[in-house]
Amino acid sequence: MSRVNGTGMEAKDHKHVLNVLVQNQPGVLAHIAGMFASRGFNIDSLVVGRTEDPALSRVVLVTSGDEPTLEQVRKQLGKIITTVKVRDLTEQSCVHRDLLLIQVYCPPERRGEIRQITEVFRGSIVDVASRSVIVQLTGSEEKVEAFIELCRPYGIQQLARTGLIAIPRASQRADAGRSQRPSRRRAANAKPSGQHPAVPPMPPS
Repeated sequence: MSRVNGTGMEAKDHKHVLNVLVQNQPGVLAHIAGMFASRGFNIDSLVVGRTEDPALSRVVLVTSGDEPTLEQVRKQLGKIITTVKVRDLTEQSCVHRDLLLIQVYCPPERRGEIRQITEVFRGSIVDVASRSVIVQLTGSEEKVEAFIELCRPYGIQQLARTGLIAIPRASQRADAGRSQRPSRRRAANAKPSGQHPAVPPMPPS
């Protein structure tokens, strides 16, 4: 997708995956959504959930725009008071997943076809009714979209998706990616020069 910017040059829109670590407080999601709405930024998908730290939540959002717009998105997210860190995962090696639940019209004589398609995509049938089935599928956005298109000729009765979630692979450095604001938690726990922080105990295996 492309458009003409203020200089008359064609600006191409790119899709970016942003990982936003926020304090787990009421209203955080409303602040983020409100910021996007007030500035006319696009949100393709947005998923939020608790992290390994109960005090923090992770927001994974997919947005699109030209580079100046995306830079503004990152800066505005960093200005939200409850934001701890903003990372752009687009250029990093990450694991991406989208979860799909889809109810497809499926009379008994066509269940074998639906089962075969589901097995090819490594999905699973999680509910069977007299004339429909519900399939669960996880994978990349492209895989989910391809499965949906194959189900359309049978008749899609209901469809629900979680939206994209992503996490960097273990090979990525912890400080990789763009961060518009240093971690407040690290700053608050910083030790004076010359002192070494205590090493936390290893978690039980």
